[in-house]
Amino acid sequence: QLQLVESGGDLVQPGGSLRLSCAVSGSTLDSYAIGWFRQPPGKEREEVSCIDMSGAHTWYAGSATGRFTISRDNAKNMVYLQLNSLKSEDTGVYYCAARQRIWGMCIVPLYDHWGQGTQVTVSY
Repeated sequence: QLQLVESGGDLVQPGGSLRLSCAVSGSTLDSYAIGWFRQPPGKEREEVSCIDMSGAHTWYAGSATGRFTISRDNAKNMVYLQLNSLKSEDTGVYYCAARQRIWGMCIVPLYDHWGQGTQVTVSY
């Protein structure tokens, strides 16, 4: 059974940076597209960024473009999300999720396997 575990969330000041990690176990990572999603306080879960099975294709939400970078290391079964120039509106629980063998739209309903999330708080 595929398991995903996020880490790296923290309290950071506006303008700061964080690197989120997603450790995947239970299967080979190269069979899965991976997405990062977040849930701001009091709001619905939303897409942030997705990456295809090989890492050749990526997608970013408009709010993430130019500030966040998604990457993966299939040999280590790890996926990363580098967060730069953080803003207060980036605050939320960040989740990684997996979708087997299909690279398509980066939206919540299409992803089948989810981690428990890691909290990112951007504040003074």
